Amino acid sequence: MSFKAPSIAPNLESCWHNQNTPQISLLSKLNFIATQSASNSLLSLSIPCIISRDITKMSIELDKIFAASPATTRGQPTQLSADPKGEQIAFASGKSIFLRSLTNPSSSKQYTSHTTTTTVAKFSPSGFYVASGDISGKIRVWDSVEAVNTKGEYPIISGRITDIAWDGDSQRVIAVGDGRERFGHCITADSGNSVGEVSGHSKVINAVAIRQQRPLRAATVSDDGSMCFLHGVPFKFNSKATGLHKGFVQGTEFSPDGSWLVTVGSDKRIQIYDGKTGEPLKVVGEGIHAGSILGVSWNKDSKRFVTASADKTVRVWDVQSGENIATWKIGEEGSSNPQDQQVGVVWTRGPQEIIVSLSLSGDLNYFTVGSSTPQAVIEGHNKSVTALSVTSNSNGTKVTTGSFDGKVVAWDIGTGVGKAPEGEAHSNQVVQFASAGGRVYSVGWDDTLRIIDEATNLFLASPVKLSSQPKGISASSDGTIAVALNSSIAIYDSDGKLLGETPVSYTPTTIAISGSYVAVGADNNTVQVYNLGSGGNLSPTKKLTNSTAAISTLSFHPEGEHLAAGNSSGKIVVYTTGSWEVATDRWSSHTARVLSIAWNKAGTHAVSGGLDTNVFVWSLAKPGSRVKAANAHKDGVYGVAFVEGDKKVVSSGGDAAVKVWNVKNLQ
Repeated sequence: MSFKAPSIAPNLESCWHNQNTPQISLLSKLNFIATQSASNSLLSLSIPCIISRDITKMSIELDKIFAASPATTRGQPTQLSADPKGEQIAFASGKSIFLRSLTNPSSSKQYTSHTTTTTVAKFSPSGFYVASGDISGKIRVWDSVEAVNTKGEYPIISGRITDIAWDGDSQRVIAVGDGRERFGHCITADSGNSVGEVSGHSKVINAVAIRQQRPLRAATVSDDGSMCFLHGVPFKFNSKATGLHKGFVQGTEFSPDGSWLVTVGSDKRIQIYDGKTGEPLKVVGEGIHAGSILGVSWNKDSKRFVTASADKTVRVWDVQSGENIATWKIGEEGSSNPQDQQVGVVWTRGPQEIIVSLSLSGDLNYFTVGSSTPQAVIEGHNKSVTALSVTSNSNGTKVTTGSFDGKVVAWDIGTGVGKAPEGEAHSNQVVQFASAGGRVYSVGWDDTLRIIDEATNLFLASPVKLSSQPKGISASSDGTIAVALNSSIAIYDSDGKLLGETPVSYTPTTIAISGSYVAVGADNNTVQVYNLGSGGNLSPTKKLTNSTAAISTLSFHPEGEHLAAGNSSGKIVVYTTGSWEVATDRWSSHTARVLSIAWNKAGTHAVSGGLDTNVFVWSLAKPGSRVKAANAHKDGVYGVAFVEGDKKVVSSGGDAAVKVWNVKNLQ
C-alpha cells in the first residue's frame, strides 16, 4: 500500500506533540519523513515547518548551581580536597559531592550517583578524577570534568568511609573508615583490584595519606591513638607508632616532597615523622592549640602546614622551627558559639595558595598568609532547603532560602553569593516564606513568625509566637499576612500584629492570599476559600472539591485571576477566581507530592517542584505544553520561583543546593 502524502503532516503533528509520547529528535523526524515519502514533493514543504516548530519550542536547561555547604559533625574531622591547579575544592554534602570554584561562587558541579549519604571526596593528583565515599562503605571513582561519568564503584568496608587517598600516579587509592571485618582497603582506581591491605588498628580509622614519591608509603591514623605506617606496592603493614598521641588521632598528611609526615589529634598534639621511614621526629606547637585538632594540610613548598582546631583557630606552622607563623580566630571575641569550631582545612596549591577552612556551621573561610582577616566567608545550607521566596524589591535578582535546621540565607542570583541575615534565626525547620513591601516573612517549626528587612538583611525585633505549629504563610501586596496553623487561620498586619484568628474544623496543609481571597488547603482533599474582611475576619466563600488527594501547595496568579492547587498525588488543578471553575486540570505530570508552585509576572506560565525530584514549567494557554527538568534536586524539590524578568527559574531542594535554570520560548 502506498503512503499518501497529504496525511504525513497531520499524523506527525499528533505524534510529535502528544504529551504521552517521548520526544523525538529533529534528525529522527527528518529520517521518518524521508523513509515514508522519499519521492513525495510534500517533503520539501514539511521540513521548514518542522524546523520552525523546534526552534521556538519551550525549553529549560541548567544555568548555575549554588553549591550546598559541606556536611559537618561536631568533634569529627570533615575532609576537604583541592584540585592540583587550585581552582576547585571537593566536599561531601547529603547524597551529593560538590566541586566548587574557589573564585566564582555560582560555578559548581554536582555528582549525584551515590545512593546513600556521602562522607568524603578527593581529587586525584592528575585532577581528572575524583574518588568519593559514603556511609555504605562504597567508593566511586568518576570524571571530575563533567561530574557525571562513573569509572567504577567498589565496596571497601561494611561501614562509613571516613577518608580516601590517591597515589602519585593517580592509579591506586586507599579508602578507610569504620568497618567490621576491616577498617580499610587498597585498590586500583580503574578496576578495583586489590593492591594491598590496611591492618594494625583496633578502632575506626579517621584519615589516610599516601606519599606521592617512590618508594610508596602510606599512613593511617585511628581512634585507637596510633599511626600505622605501610610500605607499598602492594601496601602492607610495616610499623606502628603508639603512645605519642593520648587520644583520637584525627588527621594525617605527607608533605608534597615526601620528606615529612604529620599527624594531629584530639589531644591537641602535632607530631612530625620522617616521610620515608615513619620514624617519629618531633612535636610542634605543644600547648598552643586549646582544642582538638581536626584538620591538617601542607603548603606546596613542604616547609609550612596549616591546622584547624575546635578552639576556633586556624594556624600556620613552620616545620623546621616549629613556630606558629600565622593565626586566624573565627567568630567574635569572647563568643562561645560552637558553630565557629574549625573541623576541616585544605591549603590549595594554585597560584594564590588559598587556605580554606571549614566551620562547624558549614561556612567556608578563605585565608591567605599575610592577611589578618578572611578573604571571604562562603555561606550556604548543608541541610535540606525547605523554603524559597523571591525578595519583593529585588526585581527577581535575589531570593531567600530556609533549611531544615532553621538557617536562612539571602542569595544574589547574579553572583551566587549567599549571606545569612543577622539576628535571631529560626531554631528549627523553616516551613515557608512570603515576601511583600520590602520584607520577608517566615514561619518555622519553632512555632514563630519572623520578619527580615530586605534592605539591611536583618531579622527585625522579637519573633512573633504562634498559637500552634505553622503549616504555611502567604502575603498580599498590601502586606497582610495569612498563616495556616494546626487548627486555625491567623491574619497579621505587616508588622506582625495579630488582627484575627479563625478556628477551623479541618487540618490546614497550605495557604495563599490575594486581595480579599484567602485559600486554604485541607487534609480532606479540599480547598477552602474565604473572604477576608475588616479586623482579620474570615468568612467562608467556596469549597473546591476537585482534588482526590490532600492539597499540598497553593499559589495565586499575580493579578489574582487564577489559583493553582497542587496535591499529594502530583496533580495540579488551576481555578478561575470568582467563578471557581476549573481553568485546567492537565498539569498532572508529577509522580509524587507537589511541594511548590510559582507564577511568572505575566501570569501566563507557572513552575512547579515536587517530591519526585522534577521541575516542570507549565503554560496556562496551552496546558499540554510543558518542559521538564528531571532529577533537579535529590530527595525532592521544595521551592521554585521565576527570577530575572521571568527568563530564569530558581529551585531548591533536599540536596541543600540552589539552582538557576534558563527558560526559553515560553508559549
